[in-house]
This record gives sequence, structure tokens and C-alpha cells, in this order.
Amino acid sequence: MIDAGMKRRPGLTALLAGALSATGFEPLHLWPVTLATLALLIHLLWHTPDRRGAFKTGYAFGLGQFVVGLNWIAHAFTFQDTMPHWLGYLAVVLLSFYLAVYPAIAALIGWQLGRGRAGLFATFLACAWLFTEYLRATMFTGFAWNPLGVIWLGTGVDQAASVIGTYGLGLLAMLAGGALWWATHRQWRPAGMLVGGLAVVALLGLIRVSASPSPSTGATAIRVVQPNINQNEKYDPDLEELNFRRLAELTGRSSRTGRLVFWPEAAVPAILDMEPRWRARIAGLLGPDDLLMLGGDKFHYREQGGMIDTSVLEGANNSLWVLDAHERLLGRYDKAHLVPYGEYLPMRPLLSAIGLSRLVPGDVDFWPGPGPRTLDLPAGGGRAPLRMGVQICYEIVFSGQVVDRTHRPDFIFNPSNDAWFGSWGPPQHLAQARLRAIEEGLPVIRSTPTGISALVDPAGRIVDAIGHEHAGAFDALLPAAYAPTLFARGGNLIPLGLAFLMLIGSVAIGRRTR
Repeated sequence: MIDAGMKRRPGLTALLAGALSATGFEPLHLWPVTLATLALLIHLLWHTPDRRGAFKTGYAFGLGQFVVGLNWIAHAFTFQDTMPHWLGYLAVVLLSFYLAVYPAIAALIGWQLGRGRAGLFATFLACAWLFTEYLRATMFTGFAWNPLGVIWLGTGVDQAASVIGTYGLGLLAMLAGGALWWATHRQWRPAGMLVGGLAVVALLGLIRVSASPSPSTGATAIRVVQPNINQNEKYDPDLEELNFRRLAELTGRSSRTGRLVFWPEAAVPAILDMEPRWRARIAGLLGPDDLLMLGGDKFHYREQGGMIDTSVLEGANNSLWVLDAHERLLGRYDKAHLVPYGEYLPMRPLLSAIGLSRLVPGDVDFWPGPGPRTLDLPAGGGRAPLRMGVQICYEIVFSGQVVDRTHRPDFIFNPSNDAWFGSWGPPQHLAQARLRAIEEGLPVIRSTPTGISALVDPAGRIVDAIGHEHAGAFDALLPAAYAPTLFARGGNLIPLGLAFLMLIGSVAIGRRTR
């Protein structure tokens, strides 16, 4: 009777299944539910009579997943008054309408190649899902949030990301859904092979984690600061002094050993390279061998005749600065992967004319930086020189795009501002940072205004963290990086190549068994 109901309304069933699948992401992390919904998706596609139905079924599933999983985006619209707040809910739906195209294409490809081949159907769909998920992360600037593979965090299967990356984990998730579907149809052989294979992957992953060095065996002292400054307080000039005192108090006193201190994205409203008073004030918080990593904008003014006209602001970078106790700026990283409508307004002449604006205050768009870059941090106070990779906020979600592979860092710093993201966004953001740690074999440090700030070791374990909407700071030792993983060497060519080989192999097997 239930199956008959699903056949009568496959679109509604797929929509509800997609919505339930989002519970496998943070903060709920109900990953078995996601696997069950993937099995249901496969079941619906198997009984779909034509290409149009397959596309619509995949589209409905994706729409449900994205609307629920990305609900936090609506929260960002409550921090500005130039547009109605309800527009945030519309933005979630409109974005989901676009993103659902990718699972729809995967469903169409999987149905076309796998129809009539029950033993291979899920394999074709899994390969297609990997390809389209990669396209989602790269087409039209890309939107890589909540890849399917993130559901495996903490299961042991997640450690496979060190070889096949996040998109490879998504392939494994779809195959696990296929194993459930095969089992319900008494296809015991493919179901057993997949379950056994996943069990081996999980066991090897758990062994890898247990055999990893303790995350507290590093040699460099760090301090991570979370001031709990909400978005509606951040740009209020009346609260500027209070906000700075919060940061100052949490920075704490220096020890004899030089520390690395980490502040959030856009930590202060100062233009650090043009305001020596601010540099002196912040540097006064540091010990003689401390280094402070803090977010702050870099402004670009019009130049005329070799002179800078500060009355004409042409653009800005969302930047991360390295400041020492002598008020020197030792390095800067400019965010490369900007957030559309957040940090710049696409088609500005058209959209601004109808009353739309970007969410970050200001009328000048941010300019993108050149991409992943490693900053060299000098030795001091017994601290050895280190190499730091930087990914500002949203950039950390892009698998395979976070490290300068010609100058591999010792760790990645991910200053973020998750105060925009409600209660669902911050844990989802942290989960994706943990996947980058596993993929690259590098520790990741996150400092955010309202949380979740954390230190993640190269196996993706959370060493220490400050909860959402709590003020605080923690001291820790920076875990040592692992040797470059296979994924760190080959990047997304590895999962893409794996899916291609599986696809070709499945086509060959399908032809032999006809």
C-alpha cells in the first residue's frame, strides 16, 4: 500500500525524502536517515518510466534537501534593513530551485545508463552524483555547501577523504543507499559486497584515527579568541570600544614562549595598513614574540598623479593580516572566493536599480584575491618558523581548492564570521572544515565572532572548541601536520578518475550481462 502511494505521487515522495535527507547534515547528523532516503530515491528512480520522470524525481529530491539544509541563509537577511527580511526565505527557495538541477541531472544520467540493470543501477547513479556534485561546486562561481559525503564524519568512513576526497565520500554514501535498496529487493550479493566494503573502509579509518599522534603533542602554543560579537553589534560605532575590550580581554597575557593568537574575520573596523594608531593599540596586547592573525579590510583608493585620493574608494579586499608586537604587518591574504550578494552584488547596475543590495554594509564591492597562498610566519620566543595557509570563511568549503600545493603550509587558518548563519550554519561550516583537515592532512584553526571556533587536528578530530554564541578563548598546542595525503597530491582528479573508471567498468559489465 505504501509502495502504491509512492508510485501515485513520486514527486511528493521524492520531495519529502530529500527534506529528510538533510537531517544527516549538522547539526542533527542523523546519517542513517540520509542513507535510507537515498535508498528510497533509488527505488523511485527504478520505477520511473521515462527520462522526464527521472529528472523530475531527482529535482524534487534535491529541492527538499537544499530547502531544509540551507534554511540558515534566511537568517542572514535579518541583519540589514535595506530589503525586507522575508526576502531571506525567498532566497533560500530560489537558490534551492537552481541547486536542485544538479541532483536532477545525476538522476537522469543514472536512470538512462542503469535502467533494466538492477545490479548496476545504484553504481551508475553514484558516479553521476559525484560528477554533478563536483559541477555544483565549480559552475557559476560554485556553491559547495553540504556535500553528501559530510554525513560520514565520525564514522571512520570519513578518513577515506584522505584518498578520494569529499566527493568520493558522496559516491560511497550513494552506494550505501544502493546496498539498502538491493537488500530490500533480495539482491544479496551486491548488497553484501558493498556493506562489507564499507565496513572495511570504516575499520581502516578508525584504525587510522586511533594510530594518529595525540592532538596535544604539537610544539607551538596557540590561542583562539571568540568574542561573541553579534552581527547587529559588529558595525555599530557606539559599540566599537566595547567590542575591542572584549577582544583585548580574551587575548590574555603573553607568556615567555611566543604565541600565535587568532582573531576572527573582520575582527576590527580599522584599515590596518593606513591607521598606525590602531596597529599600535592592537600590538600593545601582544608579548614581544607573539604574532596575531586578524581579519580586516584592505581599501583601494583612486590614484591620481602618484597621489592617493582617499575621497574616492574604488574597491576593497576581505583580508587576513599578520601583526607582530612591533606594529609591523608581516603578511596579508585576500579572500579569493567571494560570496555573491554578500560581498559583491552581481549585475550591480540592474539589481541596485530595483532596490537590492549586498548584505555586508557598504556600497563598494569587494575584489577577489589571487587564490590559495601560504604565508611564512617567522620564528620567535622558542617558536619555530611556520607556514600558514589561509581560507577566509566560506572558502573552506571548496574541496581541493584550499592549499597552495607548490608551498604546502603547516596548518590552515579559517577566520570566519558565522554570526550571519543562525544555529544550523555554524556546525555545518565546522563540519566542512573538518573534511578539509582530513583531505589535506593538515590541522585547521577556526576563529569566529559567535562560534563555532575550534582547533581541528589532521584526522578531523576537534581538539578544542568554543560553543555557539559563547564568549571565550582557549590555549592549545598546534598539532603537527601529516605527510601529504594522496588527495593532497592528486586533488579532485582522484575521485573524478575513480568515478570515470567505475562508470566505464559498469557499462562494460552491463553489456556482457545483457
